[in-house]
Amino acid sequence: MCGIFSYLGNQSNAGKLVVEGLKKLEYRGYDSFGFVEAVPATSSGQGNGKLKLTKKVGKISEFPLSTFYFPISNLALGHTRWATHGKVNLRNAHPHLSADGKVAVVHNGIVENHAELRKELQKKGVKFASDTDTEVIPNLIASYLTPRFTGGLREAVRRAAKKLKGRFAFVAAAEGAEKLVAARSGSPLIVGIEKFYPKSDDRLISKIDGSAFFIASDVPAFLKFTRDVVYLDDGEMVEIEPSPKNDHFHAHFFEIENGKTVKKRVISIDWKSGKAEKGDFAHFMLKEIFEQKETIERALNQDERQIEKVAELIRKSFGAFFIGCGTAGKVCATAEYLFAKIARRHVNVIFGSEFDTQEPFLTNKTLLIAVSQSGETADVLEAFKIAKKRGVRTVGVVNVEGSSVARHSDVVLPVNAGMEKAVASTKATTAQLAILTLLAYAVAGKLDEGKQMLAEAASQINDLLNPRYSEHLEKIARKIKNVESLYIIGKAADYPMALEAAIKLQEVSYIHAEGFAAGELKHGPLALITKGTPLIAFVPAEEYRADVLSNVAEVKARGGRIIGVSAENDELFDEWIRVPNVGNAQPIVNIIPIQLLAYHLAVLRKNNPDLPRNLAKSVTVK
Repeated sequence: MCGIFSYLGNQSNAGKLVVEGLKKLEYRGYDSFGFVEAVPATSSGQGNGKLKLTKKVGKISEFPLSTFYFPISNLALGHTRWATHGKVNLRNAHPHLSADGKVAVVHNGIVENHAELRKELQKKGVKFASDTDTEVIPNLIASYLTPRFTGGLREAVRRAAKKLKGRFAFVAAAEGAEKLVAARSGSPLIVGIEKFYPKSDDRLISKIDGSAFFIASDVPAFLKFTRDVVYLDDGEMVEIEPSPKNDHFHAHFFEIENGKTVKKRVISIDWKSGKAEKGDFAHFMLKEIFEQKETIERALNQDERQIEKVAELIRKSFGAFFIGCGTAGKVCATAEYLFAKIARRHVNVIFGSEFDTQEPFLTNKTLLIAVSQSGETADVLEAFKIAKKRGVRTVGVVNVEGSSVARHSDVVLPVNAGMEKAVASTKATTAQLAILTLLAYAVAGKLDEGKQMLAEAASQINDLLNPRYSEHLEKIARKIKNVESLYIIGKAADYPMALEAAIKLQEVSYIHAEGFAAGELKHGPLALITKGTPLIAFVPAEEYRADVLSNVAEVKARGGRIIGVSAENDELFDEWIRVPNVGNAQPIVNIIPIQLLAYHLAVLRKNNPDLPRNLAKSVTVK
């Protein structure tokens, strides 16, 4: 949800660095933002004086750097907010300070017991300035920064973190202390190391040296500075402070529960900062749609041993569950049809948020396959906890290889889509579909056949995605941009894609859109059709074509406007969106023009397709 970015290092423009980093995390939250800088106590830049707080309501991208005055500072922490507790206003924006103004905190997640903690602190005379759950954290930390307690900021953060219930990640700074301390339980936190100083070839170490350190919710915030990272795991914390020589900085890692030292592995990620820029495209969403020319092929670049290993796990399982949330959930639902058709095998599909209802059926013979773009989705991680408790084997199909889902999976299949910054998922979606299709073929013992079929589909997508095709979809968007509602239908594997198409249209165009199984129209939804109501129909080239066209005719007879997505035109179509006939890869091909249609509708309706209202890229709260 929210985006966290903090810096401690040798550079003296920490505030500016943090604002620039927050702009790269805006997809995680864009209701408001803010940052705190530790201002030196003297004009020569020595020592940390008071904490200087800046907050604004609105998108950080709308505020140029010239808006702000940045004092000399080598420590800053910032936040871009997606509101959960408290309205979108200045007083609820992060960072939050303790009542005495001496502790600053930025936080992602939800403190479930915040009301109880607030009452406890109020009894001690603490006055609160916001409606947020976050504000209890700096006040808890401040309550432990007294002569009665020893251990300084690190111990105060540890004690405070132990009292919090729920999924959280936060970074804290204190007046007069040249250090950052962060803790994580559920929500993601990544430590970036600039000029990592390894003392040996061993990257599994408890004390890490660097010229500067970053703490962020996601890698793009600091990617221009470093690719050396450490992922905090649940129940862990990090303290960053100057080395005794004062020429570089140390990061120490600890367990929240008992304060014991933890060894962490430094990982070099292979993302490049250039991939995080829009280039010649107007929006990230459009760029990422067009990147599907390459990303589907990259998704197929899997270690065949890993694919076969997962296939064997599926064959041997007594109950295989595919789980995901939102778009990933629709990808999983597509897999149910693909496995039935290709591998003649039934798999169970359920949203991550509903997986707890299946706990009575879980055994050590069950297999859980989790599909996630970020690998940090809260409901998926909760499902992992349930699965591990029951001895269930786990597989992660993830786009972020160092994510929580990846680290907690027995086997990982990387999506390989690269960084996806638009909130509405596009290229990761089709890459996920490609991998699950490949798995279905592997279970059937036809891996080579599946790879060839998908490679041919990727080639046809490469031909499909061109400016003329995009212009054709923009023309269709112009004809329907003012409608209040539209509907999408599909049969078999196209039915989940009808649901996914509805999500895409809802997310960025804000048009009321619903997806249905084609044959279900006459059982209720047909009552919603009036003259001119748009119906997008995924019409297959062969099997089920007659069935779906029959449903289309029912809508046409009632005055509906038919937009057919098909390899062949039909007299029932008012508008035809051509797609190639690619067999079992059809769901991948069919969703791409709807992604483009949603994009053009968003732009025509003057919406920002990258940052849709009320939504964030990674849903790390329940």
